[in-house]
Amino acid sequence: MKLRIGLLVTLIVVLVGCAASAPPGVGIWDVEMDTPAGAQAVVLTISENGTGSMAGAQGEQAISAIVLKGNAISFEANINAQGQSITLNFSGTVDGDALSGGFSTPFGELEVTGMRR
Repeated sequence: MKLRIGLLVTLIVVLVGCAASAPPGVGIWDVEMDTPAGAQAVVLTISENGTGSMAGAQGEQAISAIVLKGNAISFEANINAQGQSITLNFSGTVDGDALSGGFSTPFGELEVTGMRR
């Protein structure tokens, strides 16, 4: 009987731990975007509640349409680039504490690599 109770308690602890873990994309990320003007450092913040921000040379702006599905992550950001409003659509993957992917822009794809803080 004690063995069954012990196994039941262990199972409950494991299930609660799995249910409570955040998606792999959640966190603060130091990333580098490969742009035509050179490498740009950006800090991405992705919250578990589906909000986030992107901060870099263009200032800080909210990101929207965040989708975290398994190790995949996607979102969009609207930035002001030299007086022109541009929508950046990100699609990438998380591998442990590494992030890779790219932003689709009207000017082509911008590769992104980064590490979780």
